[in-house]
Amino acid sequence: MSDRRYQDLSVEELQQLLHLKKRAQRQERLRRLKAEGRVVEIDGLEPPLTEIEVDSRLNPTATGGDLAPQEVPATATPQQGRLRWRWLANKLLLVIEVLAVVGLLVIAYIAWSTTRELNQEIAEVQQVQSESVALPTATATPVIGSVVLPSGHKPPVNGRPPEPGEAGDIPAHLLPILDAYVPPPIPTPGPEQARRLEIPALNLDKPIVQGDDWEQLKKGVGQHIPSGLPGQPGNLVLSAHNDIYGEIFRHLDKLKAGDEVVISTERRSYTYVVRELEVVAPTEVSVMAPTEHASVTLISCYPYLVNNKRIVVFADLAATGPLSNRSS
Repeated sequence: MSDRRYQDLSVEELQQLLHLKKRAQRQERLRRLKAEGRVVEIDGLEPPLTEIEVDSRLNPTATGGDLAPQEVPATATPQQGRLRWRWLANKLLLVIEVLAVVGLLVIAYIAWSTTRELNQEIAEVQQVQSESVALPTATATPVIGSVVLPSGHKPPVNGRPPEPGEAGDIPAHLLPILDAYVPPPIPTPGPEQARRLEIPALNLDKPIVQGDDWEQLKKGVGQHIPSGLPGQPGNLVLSAHNDIYGEIFRHLDKLKAGDEVVISTERRSYTYVVRELEVVAPTEVSVMAPTEHASVTLISCYPYLVNNKRIVVFADLAATGPLSNRSS
């Protein structure tokens, strides 16, 4: 072929022609090797392209004898077809996986948003309750009236609403006593009764109600009946939930020795200093035993959303002061 007839070809057409020539040369070498007995014929192998066959892919024009490119049909082999379908299948699976992940993220966000709104509503109800509830007075006594620590409940998982009951195993011999337990009556109001709990390290400020049964702990921090009075010798026992009804004691495990716990009555406030933290079994009721000095014990379920243990914070009275404006 003369160089003249390639002058009007584009780069793509020249590349196509070069590809055909190389293919013809490669198949010609295979033909020679076959004739020499150095290769074995394979069924389905295309015959070699000759120079004439390569040139036949181009059509001569009507003027000047120049050659015009003729489109070469592309035929996909069965292997290429399988590869193409495999590529499309992988793309489809990738799209499905991305959509599944996005769906899970949306569901998680909706669940988190719903829980947050519920906790905000409960906090508002507790605030209203703290402003209107009558504050009773309890008489301290060394008798511990239960066999299981307060604030126990089954974790609210799998869409199940929260309900009272222990998430962990309770010894069989204690179950009859637990089932027969009746919360003591609410004592009459008094100005020295605990009214509000503040923990600056946790940015916590919540009302205190009398009683630590299921219904009372919906309203705020519950004081165990009977237990000590603020500022007086004895053990003031307070409990709250960690994952429902405002999650009041959600971060109780973040307290450390030296942190302050402030308990206020109608007349004054009392500052307690954290002495230690401990994780115990739900039946370890000895942590509520009376003390000879003024102390406070904070109790909540633990761990978060598992609730088969209890976390207990022990604090001792450090100072007594006037009632703060925030607690009034």
